[in-house]
Amino acid sequence: MKKIIIVAGLLLSLPGLSQTKVVKKNAVKANDFGIVYSLPKTLLTVDAEVTKVSCKAGPYYQYAEKYLGVKDIVTEDRVYYELGKISLENHGIPDKDATYMIQFKQKTVAPFAYLTEDGLLCSINAVYKPDSTSKKKEVSKQQPVTSSSDQASVYSEELLMAGSMAKQAEVAAKQIYRIRESRLNILTGEVDNLPPDGDAMKIVIQQLEEQERILTELFTGIKTREVIHYAVDIEPTESLEKEVLFRFSKKLGIVDADDLGGAPVYLNLKALEKQSQLDPKEAEKKEKSMKGIVYNVPGKAEVEILFDKKSLFKGDVMVTQFGYREELTPVMLEDKKAPVKVYFYPETGAIKQIIQ
Repeated sequence: MKKIIIVAGLLLSLPGLSQTKVVKKNAVKANDFGIVYSLPKTLLTVDAEVTKVSCKAGPYYQYAEKYLGVKDIVTEDRVYYELGKISLENHGIPDKDATYMIQFKQKTVAPFAYLTEDGLLCSINAVYKPDSTSKKKEVSKQQPVTSSSDQASVYSEELLMAGSMAKQAEVAAKQIYRIRESRLNILTGEVDNLPPDGDAMKIVIQQLEEQERILTELFTGIKTREVIHYAVDIEPTESLEKEVLFRFSKKLGIVDADDLGGAPVYLNLKALEKQSQLDPKEAEKKEKSMKGIVYNVPGKAEVEILFDKKSLFKGDVMVTQFGYREELTPVMLEDKKAPVKVYFYPETGAIKQIIQ
């Protein structure tokens, strides 16, 4: 079985690796020298990057090739979507059926543990410092759109007096070439009155380039690109084949898995290392016999995401649901002179390091 939750929205910044917040828990008389913690289960998050492209045709697009020699232009107002990078992240969320207690003896020297805010075990008798490096997914900013007031600023008297659309296009093209010539003359010093200094020259050049851009867009049109991130959460409990994560349409973007308006994006998840399931009675007996510090030994799965017969992502991930649980003997924590330090991966509940 599996559980899929779709969360869709525009994210200005999406953390690739969010920093874990942790809290220190001391084993004291008030809590009977016991610290309660949870083991995690694996939640896989698929992040799909989608670019929304908004196209607006310029009024003189029919004359772009004739006057400017440009062929790659916008000829109609429309919106379309592009499916970009697909990434996969492995998260640990508390398993409500896997809550345990670390029981310390009363005379143990200052016993403590570090837990995440939601109770996942990070370390015992050791200071835990979360990874401070937080990678951000690069999100393309929306390109500035030329407003009607911007366009009005470049309409010269000659252009406004031109009668037909063809004549207006001819006049606009002449303005573009005059701007280019003026910029070149300033840069080469072939003008009588040069800007007084470098800063002034920079401002003049920027103004000329802005005027040229706005006039050129009257021919080529405008494309505005906006990046949207969609997240799909999967809680795997078994191998999956051709599971529809969501559907994608160039006209609609990402749509629900049951919306036939888009083509399916498939997920294949194959267990590479999976513990054989115990009989329910044997599993219950093993669980009751665990008196030490219980931790996870996660399994491994191969994940591939495909669209239109092309692989968008392929890689291996650790899945706690495919693994099993073991325990550390409580005697390890009873050394009064040199308490054992244990570090865990809070994402999987596996042991990272033991220092004696």
